[in-house]
Amino acid sequence: MTTIEVLDGGLLTTVQDLGRFGAQQYGVPVSGAMDVWALRAANRLAGNDERAAALEMTLAGPVLRFDGPGVIALAGAHLGARLDGRPMAPWQSVGVPAGSELTFSGVRDGMRAYLAVAGVIDVPLVLGSRSTLLKARLGGFMGRALAAGDRVPIGPSAMMIGRARWRLARESVPVYGHTHTVRVVMGPQDDAFTDEGTRTFLSERYTLDSQSDRVGCRLTGPPVAHRRGADIVSDGTAFGSVQVSGDGLPIVLMADRGTTGGYTKIATVASVDLSRLAQAAPGDSVRFTRVGLDEAQALLRAARARLDGIAREEPWSAPEAGLFEEDSGAPLAAPAYTALAGALAVRRRSSSAPVNTVCAAMPGLVVSVAVVAGDVVAAGQPLAVLEAMKMQNPVRAPRSGRVSRVLAVAGTLVEGGAPLVELDDAETRRD
Repeated sequence: MTTIEVLDGGLLTTVQDLGRFGAQQYGVPVSGAMDVWALRAANRLAGNDERAAALEMTLAGPVLRFDGPGVIALAGAHLGARLDGRPMAPWQSVGVPAGSELTFSGVRDGMRAYLAVAGVIDVPLVLGSRSTLLKARLGGFMGRALAAGDRVPIGPSAMMIGRARWRLARESVPVYGHTHTVRVVMGPQDDAFTDEGTRTFLSERYTLDSQSDRVGCRLTGPPVAHRRGADIVSDGTAFGSVQVSGDGLPIVLMADRGTTGGYTKIATVASVDLSRLAQAAPGDSVRFTRVGLDEAQALLRAARARLDGIAREEPWSAPEAGLFEEDSGAPLAAPAYTALAGALAVRRRSSSAPVNTVCAAMPGLVVSVAVVAGDVVAAGQPLAVLEAMKMQNPVRAPRSGRVSRVLAVAGTLVEGGAPLVELDDAETRRD
């Protein structure tokens, strides 16, 4: 793979790495990935250095085409990724053939996803980083978000296709949801707030405002009372600094924050929980809880250790025909789905011309239909694919026969027991 062709840029897709350090003294923000942990995970899964650049995708993902074979990995938010129409779950690495297209059907959990490509996103370094700073049109792909017609260059890779199908351990995969408890270390100006103000900050729930962006997460809720006002002599800001301006409402400073700020900072979000805020959507609930510095550092070390588990996974063999779990792509020991479809079969005609109605074994989404009326099928042949309980379930013919009617339509939701396909006896049917 040498390039990624952008067919649709999505809502906001930018090139990001771990950030641009060493230039804050000149007023240049650090920038970089909002969810640093997810970016590191995606790069490790793709066989890259974890500091490499990747694509950060927000809410509505792009449409991308790969010009050659390679390995990709998604981490972070679950945006409903589909590789050539087939669901592709995050937190695993996947081999892609030349010409493959990656699309996204819509957000399921989280806010931002990261796409790493073996060989890395090879845009120019600017002040030591490939990150995009949109407000300054600096770095990344021409300093802007990706748009249709762009061709993103990919550097050479030593990653072998056989490495595909590595994944993050299931117990380490985060679930973001819409209610977030965020741990903070108090200070550096927590003494600028009244005791009641501090209690309010640590006990009340706040709501993420729609004005939040890569600069900061703006929160609405009960105001936090100052002792003598919000202004201070401007000093340095950190990723996760919680500023409280004159209206008493907290703003958590994020990746594109300015290098200095002149409002009091009541606390700093523990680095381990910055991912939670990066994945929070407008309207989500946020609550703060106090931890000590030693505890915050221990939590971060534990999170980094979970990434080390990726290297200890064994490479997976190519999936065989059968039932596939959407989250992993691994074949499950569940060939009984065919038997279940057979058990649900209903005889509709006389014994001389039996009919099987193959039904959905559970509620789900009809992903695709593989047959049309008149097709002759063999026992065990896939008739349709049903997505249910986060799994891709091939619905198979319980016996050989001829398709008399197709009752399912791709893209529709069906209830458990809903008829999908009717089969006649191919040998006895007379047209």
